[in-house]
Amino acid sequence: MNYVDGFVVAVPAANQEAYRQMAAEAAPLFKEFGALRVVECWGDDVPEGEVTDFRGAVKATADEVVVFSWIEYPSKEVRDAANQKMMSDPRMQAFADRMPFDGQRMIFGGFTTLLDE
Repeated sequence: MNYVDGFVVAVPAANQEAYRQMAAEAAPLFKEFGALRVVECWGDDVPEGEVTDFRGAVKATADEVVVFSWIEYPSKEVRDAANQKMMSDPRMQAFADRMPFDGQRMIFGGFTTLLDE
């Protein structure tokens, strides 16, 4: 089964196109490093919860939209190797200088697949 890196981030609504462009430029690099699939989803129906929710998890403000994304790899080993390549690749480092969101509020994690139908 595949290995998945998942991400949730708050992006200013005004930065939607800048985010889309950044994601479109980064996706081929992730694939070059071993990713099978890169998915970026712009929040459309992200309700506020009574205890917790996506917006609270990333401390989204009223003018921000929650983005949920994931990258699929064939294995954790391929993901780990990809992360090492990303850390030293100047193309990836260039994205840090122009991120259209506050990267300190991004939440992320690696996940093993339990079910894929």
